[in-house]
Amino acid sequence: MGSWIHLVFWLLFAAGLWAARGRTVFWPLLALGLLLLFNELFTPGFFALEVRGGHLYGTRIDILNEGAKIMLLGLGLTLVIATGGVDLSVGATMAIAGAVAAQALVAAHLSPGLAILAALVAAALAGAWNGLLVAVLRIPPIVATLILMVAGRGIAQLITGGQIITFADPVLGYLGNGWFLGLPFTLTVVLLAFGLTALLTRRTALGLFIEAIGESETASRYTGLPARTVKFFVYVFSGVCAGVAGLIAAGNIHSADANHAGLYLELDAIIAAVVGGTSLAGGRFYLAGALVGALLMQTLTTTLYALNVSADVATVPKALVILAACLLQSPQFRARLTRRKSPGAA
Repeated sequence: MGSWIHLVFWLLFAAGLWAARGRTVFWPLLALGLLLLFNELFTPGFFALEVRGGHLYGTRIDILNEGAKIMLLGLGLTLVIATGGVDLSVGATMAIAGAVAAQALVAAHLSPGLAILAALVAAALAGAWNGLLVAVLRIPPIVATLILMVAGRGIAQLITGGQIITFADPVLGYLGNGWFLGLPFTLTVVLLAFGLTALLTRRTALGLFIEAIGESETASRYTGLPARTVKFFVYVFSGVCAGVAGLIAAGNIHSADANHAGLYLELDAIIAAVVGGTSLAGGRFYLAGALVGALLMQTLTTTLYALNVSADVATVPKALVILAACLLQSPQFRARLTRRKSPGAA
């Protein structure tokens, strides 16, 4: 049975790779496939799956579960980067959202629904703060979001009183640890977020506005596009995505840890968006590529840990793999790689 599932997995992956040929998502998908093939050959038990209580367990399931936070952050950051900006504060926003939810449950004794709503409102306000600085006050995005990146964890510490707030709420716990149709519920959250984002950006004019502003904000303003409003919106959206990721992180450990929630995840999420095909210069964006890039990052991290590579050293091979994926994505690099000298050329 396991061998059949294994064969079906590789056949489906190969079919997806074939269907993606000629598209931007092909290259991060190829990099993910090569990394999975490496694990097939050199990491014992990596592809093992086990069914317990109607739930699937295994390393690949862990990658989906742990990578959900990066995928959510990547969706928000993809839209921000497409406008020519960047959001360095999503990790701190995760900490704020988790702290608000925990305090709302423990100190204010609110219902789980209201606690979740309060956390998402706090995350949206954090995004609105970034949007105000970038879109209205015209502060460079890297500087504007760096402010909240530095101060955000301090705000989360103030909310929690410098303590790790624990809770036993089953609703929030289900958000981080629940199962749906045999898979982690976090995957369902990601799929819903992806569907909503795709609906907003591909079935309405919003996606075209974002790409136009990323290509040239000045030209888009002259054509009548609400550039500042759109930029403000994408930062709020990024904040909400970070808030959902923060709720997942808090629900996973049944506590709010302001020091470690989302720590350094903003870097993985930015890399996931860029590896997925979204240019840091702005313009066209690729939501599916961001999800694949997030899975690539989480698979790489899991692989390095499985090979007993320390966290301090793991950044080196991670940087090399990311560099290779970005180079393969570059049309100029591929042209130089495949170009042959004509006969008689010097």
